[in-house]
Amino acid sequence: MPEHSAGPPGDESGIRPEVVQAIFSALVDIATGSMARAVCQIARAQGAARVVLAVPVAPPGWQARIGADAGGLVCVDTPRGFFAIGQFYAEFPQVSDEDVMACLDRAAVPRSPAQASTACAAGPADPPARSEEVEPRAGVVRLAGYLAVPENRRGIVVFAHGSGSSRHSPRNRYVAGVLKDAGLGTLLFDLLTPEEELDRDNVFDIGLLARRLVEVTGWLRAQPRAAQAAVGYFGASTGAAAALWAAAEPGAGTAAVVSRGGRPDLARPRLAAVTAPTLLIVGGHDEVVLDLNRRAQAELRCENDLAVVPGATHLFQEPGTLDAAAGLARDWFIRHLTHSPGR
Repeated sequence: MPEHSAGPPGDESGIRPEVVQAIFSALVDIATGSMARAVCQIARAQGAARVVLAVPVAPPGWQARIGADAGGLVCVDTPRGFFAIGQFYAEFPQVSDEDVMACLDRAAVPRSPAQASTACAAGPADPPARSEEVEPRAGVVRLAGYLAVPENRRGIVVFAHGSGSSRHSPRNRYVAGVLKDAGLGTLLFDLLTPEEELDRDNVFDIGLLARRLVEVTGWLRAQPRAAQAAVGYFGASTGAAAALWAAAEPGAGTAAVVSRGGRPDLARPRLAAVTAPTLLIVGGHDEVVLDLNRRAQAELRCENDLAVVPGATHLFQEPGTLDAAAGLARDWFIRHLTHSPGR
């Protein structure tokens, strides 16, 4: 924990303990950048003898961004390929000002360290859209997944990951977080079992992946909390081909499809049969895939659009590019899932 001077009332520091405690509680879990620097500066202005900025994860070279505003820096991990904090968390919801103030108020009440830790850990009630592990069925196969359905759902988006990925995909999970913040439900699941993944032919069998997606969608619609919810597909890379293939199935009832860095060309035999409004998102520097998407768009007969994210390569690793893609997906799904038939 950060070190500070916080003596009892009447201590020569002249600082109220609860004020210093609140400041350093706010420092915990702040990552990098201007906000972290600002909070460090506030702590110094309040009279803290020493400021230690502790973060769980940060991009390489983060120390240079803080400069001399903190007297000490602590970080658990600085992974390469860092593009968003949310990619390293199973749950990364927005925290309201009221929740933060409630936690600080509890921390300000005199108590033992053990009591304070327990009280803050308890925190506010879990949000209704908290993800839970599920095992959706696809025929006789059980697959692993994460399902989050908010109480006042506006629709549910089912994710289809690309080759070599899984329900743990940090990029898909980041996008899922953006969708959940917008009031949409999400389902991320493994298209194949661990044993099936050993056969590389399965990974690129778009027909098989599309059938899995259709079957899991059927399982989802049978869940009481998902009943009557409009369903959309979000596919990445080869998963986008599976999403389009599945959406082309007769009676699929898919309300919208979004492809990020997708390979719609792999679903070419089915593109003309897709009826769901489809958004193709491609990086401006992903030239080969961009050309494939332009050709595929010409074969779509449904409402569709091609959005090019400037400066992005295939994996959207460049700063701000994944945020841009997530925002485009969110807006497309809100538009089409909220106003789909039956909503």
